[in-house]
Amino acid sequence: MTHAHTQGTTHVRSDPAEEQKPKQRPKQGPKQGPGREQVPTGRGGPEQSGGPEKPGGPDRFRGPEQGGRGREQPVLVTTEGLPAWLDPVARAARGLRPQQLSRFLPPESGAGRQSAVLVLFGEGARGPELLLMERSGTLRSHAGQPSFPGGALDPEDGDQATTGPLRAALREAEEETGLDPRGVQVFGVLPRLYIPVSSFVVTPVLGWWRAPSPVGVVDPAETARVFTVPVADLTDPANRATAVHPSGHSGPAFLVESALVWGFTAGVIDRIVHYAGWERPWDRARQVPLDWRA
Repeated sequence: MTHAHTQGTTHVRSDPAEEQKPKQRPKQGPKQGPGREQVPTGRGGPEQSGGPEKPGGPDRFRGPEQGGRGREQPVLVTTEGLPAWLDPVARAARGLRPQQLSRFLPPESGAGRQSAVLVLFGEGARGPELLLMERSGTLRSHAGQPSFPGGALDPEDGDQATTGPLRAALREAEEETGLDPRGVQVFGVLPRLYIPVSSFVVTPVLGWWRAPSPVGVVDPAETARVFTVPVADLTDPANRATAVHPSGHSGPAFLVESALVWGFTAGVIDRIVHYAGWERPWDRARQVPLDWRA
C-alpha cells in the first residue's frame, strides 16, 4: 500500500526473540528526565555525532553526499531550523545514556554487526508524524512487523564510529521507501543499542523531514507498506498497550494505523515519547498477546 507523504519509550523488556532485526542485505560487490512538554499538535537541538556537543554550528563528517553517492560532501548533524515541537526530542537526545533506552546494550568486546535505523519525523495533515514501514508477510523473520527504515552498514557507508550509521540510515531509507535523503535533516543520534537474537548493534538516527518527498513500497518482497503515524496517536493512551510474548517477556506496544508496533521499534518510540515529555498516563496492565512466531 503506497502512501505519498503529505506533509513519540518504559525500558524495552521484550524477549530478544521479539526484537526487530534489521534486515541483512545480500552482498552485491562493494555494497553490502525532562519536565512535561506539550504534546506536539502542529508546526512550530543538539549538534550531535554520537559524541560531545560541538558549539558554534553543525557537525560535519566527510562522506558521500546525501542522495548523491560517491561525491565527497559533508554529512551534517544540526538542529538549525528545526520546528519548535522537535526541540524536546533534540534536548533529550543530547544527554540520553544507553541504559535509559534499553537493557540490551552492545557487547563490551565490540562484537555485533553494525546497523542503523532512521527515526524520521515529519509534518502531516494531522500535525507531527513518524515514518514507519511494515515488513513483507512472506519474510522468514519478523514477517508483517512494523519497523523503522534501516539495515546493516555497508563498506561504502564509511566509519562506523562517525559517519557510517548516518549514511546507512539514509541509504536504507531511500532503498526501502523511495524517499529523497536530500530532504532529510539529521538532528541527533541516539546511543547504540543491541538486539541479542540477531547480534545487531543498532544506531537510531533522528531525522527531520525538512523537504518531504513521495514514499512507498520499493521492493514488495521485503516491504508490505510504508506509512506515517501521527505523534498524537502514539501518545494517545487508547493506542498504548503492553505486548506479551508466550515466553513471559513483555514490552511497550502501540496499536496505530491498523498495525501493532512492538519490539525494538516500539521500545525506541516509547523512550522518545517519555524523555521528550510527551507521555500521557496509560494502562500498562492492558496486554496484547504475541504468538511464538513473533
